[in-house]
Amino acid sequence: MARLKATFWHRNKFKLSGLLLLLPVYYLYQSLHPSFPDSLQEQQIGAFKVAPMPLDLESSYQHDGAYIKDFMVLFNQGNPEDIRQAFMSIGPAQLDLATLQDGDLGILHGSRYGKHVHAIAPETFSANDRIWLTIENWQGELNTISWSLPAQWLAH
Repeated sequence: MARLKATFWHRNKFKLSGLLLLLPVYYLYQSLHPSFPDSLQEQQIGAFKVAPMPLDLESSYQHDGAYIKDFMVLFNQGNPEDIRQAFMSIGPAQLDLATLQDGDLGILHGSRYGKHVHAIAPETFSANDRIWLTIENWQGELNTISWSLPAQWLAH
């Protein structure tokens, strides 16, 4: 049965479905070409040269009742398999090892090419805060290093 009225909607609704099919192409392109901020300055910590790279320039976000900030830690020297455990946090002082081991946040994890971490962070950043990285090797030696926060983070 043919429609008696060929309204604008009836004539063009198939074009809307075609436009909806183009949206996944845009989001696929975005996911295949991510852009990240520059990594922080490379520093020596024990047998490793590391450079943390924040995944975005946004403030920390809440996850499971705690505030965190995501990083990729690049190992430019040393074998990450020599690490027993490693933790990252943001704050005016380094968190003690017992606090870091208490939960699952702040632990470096990933492959030998780069480690990912959900660093424990305050809700808002201040000028006194630093980025702290603690690495323990298999012999039980603890090494700690810190970076100052990027100026863009303090503006938020």
